[in-house]
Amino acid sequence: MDKKPTKASELQKLRELVKKSKISKKTKRTHKIQVVSILLVLFITIVSFTYKQMVSNPLDPESTEEISVIIKKAQSVKDLGSILEEKELISSPTIFYMYARFNGLGENIVAGRFALSPSMTIPQIIETISDAKNSEAVITIQESLRVADIDERLAEMELLRPEDFEKAVASFSLEDYEYYPFLDKDFLTSPVTNPNGNTILLSYPLEGYLYPDTYFLDPGSFKPETLIYKALNNFKFKTEEIITEITASKYTLHEILTMASILEKEVRSADDRSLVAGILWKRLENGWRLDADATLLYTKDNNKITTEDLNSDNPYNTRKYKGLPPGPIGNPSLPYIIAALRPTSSQYWFYLTDEDGKVIYAKTNEEHNLNKARFL
Repeated sequence: MDKKPTKASELQKLRELVKKSKISKKTKRTHKIQVVSILLVLFITIVSFTYKQMVSNPLDPESTEEISVIIKKAQSVKDLGSILEEKELISSPTIFYMYARFNGLGENIVAGRFALSPSMTIPQIIETISDAKNSEAVITIQESLRVADIDERLAEMELLRPEDFEKAVASFSLEDYEYYPFLDKDFLTSPVTNPNGNTILLSYPLEGYLYPDTYFLDPGSFKPETLIYKALNNFKFKTEEIITEITASKYTLHEILTMASILEKEVRSADDRSLVAGILWKRLENGWRLDADATLLYTKDNNKITTEDLNSDNPYNTRKYKGLPPGPIGNPSLPYIIAALRPTSSQYWFYLTDEDGKVIYAKTNEEHNLNKARFL
């Protein structure tokens, strides 16, 4: 007769089964780890190969095209990568970002305008945009900036020494006036009679004619005359459609630019600038003072007006003297030139601007005084 299995033998078999199961699970786990490791190595190899290929190979090796790229001050490497992709200079902004970060090159990139090509590799692109010698300096002349303000910007960019641009504008060559028919050489270079009876020469005869815009300059060969010519040429281009209308106006171009420069300092919105232009022209034509603080501030560097300033014989003091100041108090943009050329008539004689930039109008001096007490 067969012997019945004892409890001890059954227990032993169970232990052996458990042991085999553990070994089997361990084997499977080891196999999974091996497979995962192999896949991971394969993935890293593919990624590494792709990364090296995309870094070292240009997007289009045969391209001879030059594409202009503007890099702004403090622009992030990520944003720059996206711009380069949009301009079809690289295929992956991520690879561009990774290469710059891995090699610690992001902080070397400088602001300016660069000529890049799809035939350049990522290292070549970064090398190019990390050298200021390869860039064009970018200067933006904002609307209403004075010649003195432009001079300060150029000095900050280390393109010129302080006052170099001011001197160049003040001594603009008489021969160069011939290239710009809109410049009244005889008027701009002759003594101007002040409201106080004295005669002066305009400190900056080109003030008001240097059109506000973004300009690209070569730092290596930059001279102040370069920017002067660019700005005057731009002024000619921007105003060519209205120059006939200006010529037919009862005001001279110089007077229109002077008014436009005041408007740009005084008000912001399109409706306000035309309406305020109408008020200021009406005040002038009726022998009233302009009473525009902006004209006096033109001669100040701290943007503050004192009681002494208000009583001064400064020719730009339109709170004391009637008429326009001797010339523009900044370089106005086309919308303000048009507003000065095409003013809007109204019943108003007064206006003020509150702290939020809102313009408050009044028909009488009494109403104006109430507005000053309420809004200022």
